[in-house]
Amino acid sequence: QVQIVESGGGLVQPGGSLRLSCAASGSTFSTSVIAWYRQAPGLQREFVADIDTDGRTNYAESMKGRFTISRENAKRTAYLHMNSLKPEDTAVYYCRLKLAWLEDWGQGTLVTVSS
Repeated sequence: QVQIVESGGGLVQPGGSLRLSCAASGSTFSTSVIAWYRQAPGLQREFVADIDTDGRTNYAESMKGRFTISRENAKRTAYLHMNSLKPEDTAVYYCRLKLAWLEDWGQGTLVTVSS
């Protein structure tokens, strides 16, 4: 089973930036689609962005232009660069690896945007 560890969360002021990391074990990283989701208190988990094995990316509408997803297969690590953060971006951010019908999730990292 793939183990996934997210890191990089924390407290940031509105307008600030953070870079989240998603480190995975195992040999399937380079052939998996990597996605970031988030879940705010009291709300359902929502899609943030994903990147496929060819580097093509998709973003939720509210994240376009502010967030950038990337991956480094040699390090088995994916990233989510977040700029111009808003209080409504406060959530636990989760990384997901998907290969065919198999999915693995991390435990999440908390991002709090507050002054």
